[in-house]
Amino acid sequence: MDDTDFVVMAWRELLARHAQVSCALDRELGDKHGLGVSEFEVLDRMAEARSCGDDTAKFKFRVQELADQVHLSQSAMSRLIARLEREGLVARAMCADDRRGVFVQITEAGLRRQAEAAPTHRAVLSSELSPHLANARCLEDERSDSAPVLSA
Repeated sequence: MDDTDFVVMAWRELLARHAQVSCALDRELGDKHGLGVSEFEVLDRMAEARSCGDDTAKFKFRVQELADQVHLSQSAMSRLIARLEREGLVARAMCADDRRGVFVQITEAGLRRQAEAAPTHRAVLSSELSPHLANARCLEDERSDSAPVLSA
């Protein structure tokens, strides 16, 4: 197998693993919490930023910023935000500095839904990725064991 074949094989494996994990997340988050993967990712990132400090500016996100973080187009993100807003999980506000700008902020209901869904999300990730990560850790351990040790 040459380098090109290996790269193609690795790419296909990555796509297959992504599809497998995404489908499992979609099924579990949807069935148990009424959320899609992207909806959860938006709430999770907003909740995470909120827990990182007291700066209220961290609580507000521009739609484009969220779209970049969860890898959606701006129009897809706008539709997703509209769904979350209808459910009362986020609220929109106009940017005082830029009339065209719209901020999105997670609500208390959004924080609750994210907190309820996070254990499901983490459990699916652990279940789906742990076997693969264990192999990667073994390879990393083998590399570090065979690395030369430098002494002072």
